[in-house]
Amino acid sequence: MYGAGSDPTKPTATGFPVSYSTSTTYTTNDSSSYAPPAPPQPKPIVEWSTGLCDCFSDCGNCCLTWWCPCITFGRIAEIVDRGSSSCGSSGALYTLVCCVTCCACIYSCFYRSKMRRQHGLKGNGCTDCLIHCCCEPCALCQEYRELENRGFDMIIGWHGNVEQRSRGVAMTAVTAPSVEQSMNR
Repeated sequence: MYGAGSDPTKPTATGFPVSYSTSTTYTTNDSSSYAPPAPPQPKPIVEWSTGLCDCFSDCGNCCLTWWCPCITFGRIAEIVDRGSSSCGSSGALYTLVCCVTCCACIYSCFYRSKMRRQHGLKGNGCTDCLIHCCCEPCALCQEYRELENRGFDMIIGWHGNVEQRSRGVAMTAVTAPSVEQSMNR
């Protein structure tokens, strides 16, 4: 149990500090003790702002998604990825997956899941996959509408939205001083 040359009256080294003195007492001051911060509260699960089959409330997006879903998907992916991927590259990858597998829903359902987690939307991975496999255009339209309802301008993309919001904050924060009319020469 003890190695050669070690003192059997002392405990073996464990890497943890050990006090050998029994007369020393340690006190802690509550103000100096460290308490880890509380974990963030999970977002409450909310319903989607529109239904899956509310496609006809926005005929322009419905037609675009029906004839060219890669554009709708690219716009969604750019916002969900927070600008780390562009609309063009995501749309091109969507088209490539569609041409190779004839089933782009394999790719797009992952973005629905990612969007759900970011915004605390109702659903799960299984329903995301089923919705995209059974009705890809309706799923893309619903995601597009959801992001629009959350204040995103889908046409200008992530960076355009960030610039627009930062410019709006700067414009409201700095206001011109009022000029009094009574000061005349």
